[in-house]
Amino acid sequence: MANEREKMAAGDWYSCLDPVLDALRNNARIACHAHNTMPPDQRGTIAPALRALFGAVHETVFLEAPFHCAYGFNVFLDKGVYLNAGCTVLDTAPVRIGARTMLGPSVQLYCADHHRDPTLRVQGLEIARPITLGSDVWIGGGAIILGGVTIGDGAIVGAGAVVTRDVAAGITVAGNPARAIKPRG
Repeated sequence: MANEREKMAAGDWYSCLDPVLDALRNNARIACHAHNTMPPDQRGTIAPALRALFGAVHETVFLEAPFHCAYGFNVFLDKGVYLNAGCTVLDTAPVRIGARTMLGPSVQLYCADHHRDPTLRVQGLEIARPITLGSDVWIGGGAIILGGVTIGDGAIVGAGAVVTRDVAAGITVAGNPARAIKPRG
């Protein structure tokens, strides 16, 4: 029988109340705290504790403070990725961000989805769905990207948008729920 971390990794329903998962989230809290409280001249582009926690992070990645993630080990950041202040990554599943992608302030990436049945939800049941952002994507401030979403290369997500479905490469979306909009010009 699989443990809760294995269920989470497999994309099955799992209990987020599991003590092992809680300990892993605590590790992420400690690394985020180090990143968020270090003087910028000591922190550099990303605090060493946070860099060590991530699944993979290119040396040219830049994360503004404050930053929050759930686990960290499911975060994969390619070269030149920039996350502005206040970004949150609930990485219960892999979050892959492609080269030169930029996230505006307070962008939220939510892989976790809680059970719809309130009896099961109170037991901590949730499911993890990955998020993939291609290369050269721009996510406007305050946007929310839900689990299971892939955003193609060069796409733009307008500020405050809530993205519930995949976005094709080169498309601009905005609104709640996010929908394709005609380009200016």
